[in-house]
Amino acid sequence: MKRRELLLAAGAAAVPGLGQAQAAAPAPASAPLPFMVGRPEQTLLPKGRARRVVICGGGWGGLSAAKTLRKLAPQLEVVLLERNPVFFSCPLSNKWLIDAVDTSFLMYDYLRVSDRHGYRYVQCEVLGVDRAAKRVSTTQGSLDYDFLILAPGIRYNYEAWFGEDREAADATRTRFPAAYVPSAEHFTLKRALHGFQGGEWVMTLPPPPQRCPPSPYERACMVAWWFKSRGIKGHVTILDHKDGVRPIGPGFRAAFQELYKDQITYVPNAQVQSIDPFSKRIRTSAGDMKFDHAVFMAPHQAGDLAWKAGAVGLNAQGKPSGWADVHPLMLHLKSDADVYVIGDAVGWVSPDFNFYPKSGHVANRHGRIVAAYIAERAAGRDPQVSLPDNLCYMMVNGAPREAISVQFDYLLNAQGIIEQVQIDDNDRRAELVAENLKWAGTMFDAMFG
Repeated sequence: MKRRELLLAAGAAAVPGLGQAQAAAPAPASAPLPFMVGRPEQTLLPKGRARRVVICGGGWGGLSAAKTLRKLAPQLEVVLLERNPVFFSCPLSNKWLIDAVDTSFLMYDYLRVSDRHGYRYVQCEVLGVDRAAKRVSTTQGSLDYDFLILAPGIRYNYEAWFGEDREAADATRTRFPAAYVPSAEHFTLKRALHGFQGGEWVMTLPPPPQRCPPSPYERACMVAWWFKSRGIKGHVTILDHKDGVRPIGPGFRAAFQELYKDQITYVPNAQVQSIDPFSKRIRTSAGDMKFDHAVFMAPHQAGDLAWKAGAVGLNAQGKPSGWADVHPLMLHLKSDADVYVIGDAVGWVSPDFNFYPKSGHVANRHGRIVAAYIAERAAGRDPQVSLPDNLCYMMVNGAPREAISVQFDYLLNAQGIIEQVQIDDNDRRAELVAENLKWAGTMFDAMFG
């Protein structure tokens, strides 16, 4: 006998009855759950007399909606459900990567602001929505609603790259995060940048529609500036799904050529064909390459909750569009007037430009607009159509600090179609950095002040 088998046999001989058939021991009684360990089937908040608005998601849109509702319709009960304990801003996070802004400028306390404005904040994970029963289930229990606002943001469509290969998708997410969603991804990316010793740094850009289209170009500039200013022998390759830089194309191209000629290579029409996060290789329609570090931005879709709520529409081929199927003007689901979707998850709205820019600014405006719509409906009035605007600043140089910007305005034409006017400011200058910080301060004050 092998030594291990001999020892096991000796142990069995020393214990009477071991190795013979034994009666199964009765299962121990389950311990009662602590109060804070909720179950989806239990009631999280009992329904009171006031009509209730439940907001799922505490980003730029959800926070704006909550505060505006308390101002315009104080007779309504407002509940904000958010999985994070603190807010972290994606806008300005590229500047934060190179320490141009402090962490304290981007982070805010949910509980403090909810107490200040009189709505209820519950930290939990939203598990699903039963629209027929008008009920939201969470990890802390379930609650009913009269009106529902979904602000789920985006999800990374890793399935487009890896199919059902979860191992490769998880390795990519963990080792080479996109840092497009407020989470530990941003801190992981910042550690990677500050610890980078040199080599090839690859960035993939998702195909449109995507969250904040100009932000990857800004990030490339910030990474390149970090390399250049510190004498790091690093090189950034931008693999763009599109055929050219946009928006603010001339401004970014000038920055690539005039500021980072030795640090940035821009490659258009580089659709991802395969990624191997283990051997650090990527294949694209524009060629293959090996990398030392990467920021892999997978295609974007509406956040998980939009799918769980049955809010995602179908395209002309009968397949999921990936985005919420909303009324273009009223922003509620076409199939459910009591469920609104705001921010990045919003789907097609116009034949003129297809999608609103998926930005924090637009989400903030959507929150205000939908809050006003619900306040009007709660008062028994028909809401009047309101449209958002958008403004984005992108820093391209760290010393001196210089930025470019893009503005979008929207109007409703005589045919009832939303039209978009885009204004690119390609002249990089310090004044735009100052304007950017002032804009951010104003927006944060509007949500948290």
